[in-house]
Amino acid sequence: MGVASALAFSSSGPFIKPLLEAGWSLGAALLVRMGVAGLVLSPALFLAMKRQRGFVRRHWRLIVGFGLMPVLGCQLFFFSAMQRMPVAVALLIQYLAPVMLVVAVWVRTRRAPSALVLWGSLVAIVGLVLVVDISGASFDLIGTLLALAAAVCVCAYFVISERAGDDLPPLALAASGLLTGAIVMGILCVTGIMPFEAPAVSVVLAGAAVPWWMPLLWVAGVATTLGYAFGVMAVPRIGSRVASFVGLSEVLFALMFAWIFLAEVPAPVQFAGGALILVGVVLVRADASSTVHPRDEAAVLS
Repeated sequence: MGVASALAFSSSGPFIKPLLEAGWSLGAALLVRMGVAGLVLSPALFLAMKRQRGFVRRHWRLIVGFGLMPVLGCQLFFFSAMQRMPVAVALLIQYLAPVMLVVAVWVRTRRAPSALVLWGSLVAIVGLVLVVDISGASFDLIGTLLALAAAVCVCAYFVISERAGDDLPPLALAASGLLTGAIVMGILCVTGIMPFEAPAVSVVLAGAAVPWWMPLLWVAGVATTLGYAFGVMAVPRIGSRVASFVGLSEVLFALMFAWIFLAEVPAPVQFAGGALILVGVVLVRADASSTVHPRDEAAVLS
């Protein structure tokens, strides 16, 4: 489920990028993306509210936190950083989240990670650097801070998702968080803080011209819905640390989709970087099988 989540999320960028280039504003694209995905998953939320009296009152902190950080904050910070620096650099900084989680557990427990986790982290980050190809990139302080904020939001995604369970069903958490993010984005658009432009344009995907609603329907109804649904169900089962490293595969899948639909052919070094990321995930997972249980890890990070 973690790999399926990364696969779903990775298709968002190649489908959203042509829309933004054709005149859609970020606020409009994100509002539709979060709103439609939240509505698709809303039956799970209604079922949870029916089964558990006072569901929203009991879990509102996690719901609001999920909506503001993993859903809304991550996207806003990342795309804002992307406007100030190369996409590759913003991606690299955002995907430092797995290492940040390892460091967080280290600081909270005052116990150094095992050699497998340290080596897995190092190998995965080296692979990530090769995949995103940051050669010749320039430094931008504000862009770096925005990308780091996006990384913190990614960490929050894994930590909050790990709190899901019988009392807080994962799909109900995803639905309520997406709807919360959509409501906040709607307020930002209505008040003019975020521009709202949604022209009826055509975009080119895989060499064919398609209407605007086709890529947007995929991003909202499939990529975002399945990405959050599979993600919040996977994290409680494997723990936030392992899930965060598995999430690095999103970069590899994004390269694949960009290759297929945008004709952006990856370089050989990027394939080598992908192999290193997979090795890093295997090393971290090998350690996780004999150390911290996901529930105990959630308690530490909380």
